[in-house]
Amino acid sequence: MTTAPHPLRLALLQYRVERPGSVAAWAAKLDHWLAEAREGGAELAVLPEYACVELGSALAGKSPAEEREELEAMVEAAPAILEAMRGAARRAGLWLIPGSLPMRDADGAIRNRAPLITADGRLAFQDKHAMTRFEAERWGVSAGAAPVVFDTPWGRIGLSICYDSEFPKHVRAQVEAGAWLVLVPTCTDTLHGFNRVRFSAAARALENQCFVGIAPTVGDADWSAALDHNRGFAAVFGPIDRGFPEDGVIARGALDQAQWVFADLDPARIEAVRREGAVFNHRDWPRQSFPRPSPAEFA
Repeated sequence: MTTAPHPLRLALLQYRVERPGSVAAWAAKLDHWLAEAREGGAELAVLPEYACVELGSALAGKSPAEEREELEAMVEAAPAILEAMRGAARRAGLWLIPGSLPMRDADGAIRNRAPLITADGRLAFQDKHAMTRFEAERWGVSAGAAPVVFDTPWGRIGLSICYDSEFPKHVRAQVEAGAWLVLVPTCTDTLHGFNRVRFSAAARALENQCFVGIAPTVGDADWSAALDHNRGFAAVFGPIDRGFPEDGVIARGALDQAQWVFADLDPARIEAVRREGAVFNHRDWPRQSFPRPSPAEFA
């Protein structure tokens, strides 16, 4: 059952990749960052895709580890890492999206999975559905389940992990299920990759008249096969319409710097722009259904 939506103080982390030596050391790092988020008034904190994979080479006992060794070490440690995430959320008293982690399913496949953890430690998951070439061709991570939505104290929200945000129908499915906010944990090793996610997130906010927030990994890690280079900044995008910034940027951080980016988001603003905006992208989006185009004839 959904709750009556009310404003949210959101915190998105530009997460500096480091090399903690154990799950306990990683949990201590998470506690540090979440304490900062809580001091900033955050109610929901978001970390990037694969943030915990900085543990991989230490868990594999190699620097750097081979790609497969790093992944297998992470999958083996996934239950302990997930418990560390839940403990950190409880200690901070925050709702937490701690990024994503590779987990093995009953069918033997490894999937990239993002938990949403409540302040009392309950959790639910969103899988990454579309795999990048690195995940599919080199790491052996398989496509996950279809998009879901989550009922929270601030209304219904969605998660679209990194590459999934580049596909309009993934986010659209969540918006049609009632999401007014879609969060995008991301991990990109070039500005090309970051900008694909950045501009896709802005486009999803425009076409759905919703908020979309991104949170990236940042920094270099030559000891990690998966997280060797990391570029980006955290940001929140909204509709480009009256009552919002002219470029749709609600908040953004400094490129490649470790920091929290905070934003105060009110679902009532989304309801208002969908009802009274200069345009009705959200309403008109499904009406634009065209047959498959045929080649034009030249005369």
